[in-house]
Formats: sequence, C-alpha cells, structure tokens
Amino acid sequence: MNISLVGNITTPKYLRDSFSTAVTRNVIVVGLCISINYINGTLVHTFIKHEIFNGNPRYILFIHMVFNDMMQLTIAVMLHVLSYTVFTLNISFCCVLLMSVIFTTLNTPLNLATMAIERYIAICNPLRHAQICTVPKTYILIGLIWVLSAIQVLPDLFILLATKPLTFFYSRMPCVRDYVFDDPYIVEKRNVVYIIYLTFVWLTIVYTYLKIMFVAKATNSDARKARSTIILHGIQLLMCMLTFVGPFLDRLLAEIFPVFILDTRFASYLVIQIMPRFISPIVYG
Repeated sequence: MNISLVGNITTPKYLRDSFSTAVTRNVIVVGLCISINYINGTLVHTFIKHEIFNGNPRYILFIHMVFNDMMQLTIAVMLHVLSYTVFTLNISFCCVLLMSVIFTTLNTPLNLATMAIERYIAICNPLRHAQICTVPKTYILIGLIWVLSAIQVLPDLFILLATKPLTFFYSRMPCVRDYVFDDPYIVEKRNVVYIIYLTFVWLTIVYTYLKIMFVAKATNSDARKARSTIILHGIQLLMCMLTFVGPFLDRLLAEIFPVFILDTRFASYLVIQIMPRFISPIVYG
C-alpha cells in the first residue's frame, strides 16, 4: 500500500509516495488486475457457453473459485487505488470493502478443500461419485463455504459495533484492516481462527492426496491426474496462506528495512494480493 502509520495512536504520522511513484505503481496494479480478470472472464465465458461444464460439479467449484478471485482482486485493487487518490475513506464504506475482501479471501482455501474432496470421491469411490457429487449438492456446498466464511468474519464487525461510538463510523481514516479492526480481542480471535481454519484445510488436502496416491500406484491414469490436481491445490493453498501472514510480514519488513517501508509494502502487496490470482487461472485454466 502507499501508506504507513507510524508514531502512537494519538499522534499518527502517514508516509506517502511521490506523485511519479504513485502513478507508476497504480498503473502496474491496475494493468495486472485488468489482465487477470480478462483471463478469468474468458474462463467464465467458456463455462457458461458449454453445457458440459455446467453439469459437472468439478467445474462448478472451479468457476466459483475463479469468480471469487475476480471479486477479491477487483476490490483489493480498488482499495489500493483509493488509498492513493483519496487517502482516507469513510469508515462505514471502508468496512463494507474490507468485509468483502475478507469474505472472498477466506472462501478460496475452503473452495480448494472442497475441490480436493470431490477428486477424492471421484477416484476412491467412483461408483458413488455421481450420487454424492450432484449439481444441487455442489451449490449447497458453495453456500456453506460462504456461511463458514461469514461465521469467521461477522463477529469482528459485531465487536466493532459494540466497542466503538457511532461517530467512529462517520469519521475517515486509511482503509487498512489493522487500523479499523484494532481491538486486541479481534486480533487474537483472528489469529486463533486462522490457525484452526488453515489446519483443517491442510489436513483435508493432505488426506485426499495420500488416499489418491495409493490408488495411483495401481497405474490408474485418472488417479495420477487427480494426484497432480491435488498437488496444484496444495500450491495454490500455499499462495493463499500468504494473505494470512501479510500483516506480520509487513511489520517484519518495516523493522528490517525502515527506510524502504513503502517499497517493501508495495512489493508485499504484489506478492500477496496479485501474484496468487495471476498464477491461479493460468495453472488451472
């Protein structure tokens, strides 16, 4: 991002990029966003155009992840550009944008775990795959993914509403999650939930990979392909995890390179927010 808060809470100081640097960085970010969303849009168009994909749970889950990534990237880039153009946002509007980004960010690992389970059923229990993995059940699972993400995110908003005065939501400040949701309990809860959440997803992917690997030893070509797909899920999950360590990474880089804090934050933004969405459609598509 283009801003950094230094000093104490009562006397904040904000660092800002020069005009030429700001323009260059925004052109890079917006250009990448348009390119990635164009690729993703092509995938969505192909999915809609061909009925064979519409009736396949595997591709429905995949296109949900693509559409989810498009939403996440668009809002994240919007926040990035707004931080350069208006610098501060109304906190109520900021909360809407932040909650949207958090929702879509949390959806991706759950979607990857669901895709891994679908491949596991297809390879390890093929006779019941058509019965278990139906289109209606797939849409129910997608709804459940959003519900699980909401369970993790909405308590933060309720805590904010309970602890902050009404005037807080009419004020303006840089739209950064750690600045808005700054209650220590929210931060602690978020860390605990992330550990549980990511542990569950990792165990699911590792379990399905191992089960499929044993089947693949029987020289089943479909099983070998499924094993490769699960590996891709694991790689994608590793990239998604960068989002969860982003705040810690920013603080660490700020301590190591205090003179280049704005440069390190922009590099961190590209690696954490942009690159996973850039690689994902190329690999999966």
